[in-house]
Amino acid sequence: MTIDRAVMAVAGSFILISLLLAHFHSVNWLWFTAFVGANLLQSAFTGFCPMAMFLKKLGIKPGSAF
Repeated sequence: MTIDRAVMAVAGSFILISLLLAHFHSVNWLWFTAFVGANLLQSAFTGFCPMAMFLKKLGIKPGSAF
């Protein structure tokens, strides 16, 4: 798995988990969903993604985007 695919997998997991938490626990978890979405949007334009940097330090091989 490359960093590109891992970032999408982590972001998708975070979004689904926060939606479940918003449904069953508190609606304030939707702020986390918005944060993940905003981070994905800004990384599409700037190429800067903190999760990609973290995954690179873990030793996951780079892809074409990160």
